[in-house]
Amino acid sequence: MIRFIRGTLVSVGENEVVLENHGIGYRIIVPVSVVEKAAGENSEILLHTYLSVREDAMQLFGFLTEEDLKVFQLLITVNGVGPKAALGILGVLGAYELRFAVIAGDAKAIAKAPGIGAKTASKVILELKDKFEAEELLAESIEAEGGQALNGTGAANGIVQDAIDALTALGYAKTDAARAVRSVAAAEDMTVEELLKRSLKEL
Repeated sequence: MIRFIRGTLVSVGENEVVLENHGIGYRIIVPVSVVEKAAGENSEILLHTYLSVREDAMQLFGFLTEEDLKVFQLLITVNGVGPKAALGILGVLGAYELRFAVIAGDAKAIAKAPGIGAKTASKVILELKDKFEAEELLAESIEAEGGQALNGTGAANGIVQDAIDALTALGYAKTDAARAVRSVAAAEDMTVEELLKRSLKEL
């Protein structure tokens, strides 16, 4: 119903903001990331929104990117995960990190969110894993960091996976390992050793 709102930031709360648009103040519930990035009162901001309608309440949720909104909408389809829990997960991990955690099967990373136990974290992985494509996510993430995605050959993709596996073997969580590898500006001719050395600097 309301796809996005661009307005003047009137106030910032612990988990909400108030935006003024054409004389109307919209109370929007947001993840911690939005609160942290809010520039302050009287600044203009655009939030991508989701309107939750229940018998006893109507609530507007806002996100800085369409990707965050998309992942939020996927999260609330998981049995037992409501809007509040979904916001908590995104506040701890963020959209990209959550997708990495789901693909890697890293329930511990998801369970770091407030109110999310091991059982619910495992359920998130089970119900969302098929909705995320690992290679597509890796390519998007590396490009977002200004690097070159290793999606040209199967061997190149194998180098990335080998680096992630090596970091995991060293004791790093799968999500942290994948995040470190994708933060490196990778090149087609990079060896596993080179990618591993650069990735270790990110951990």
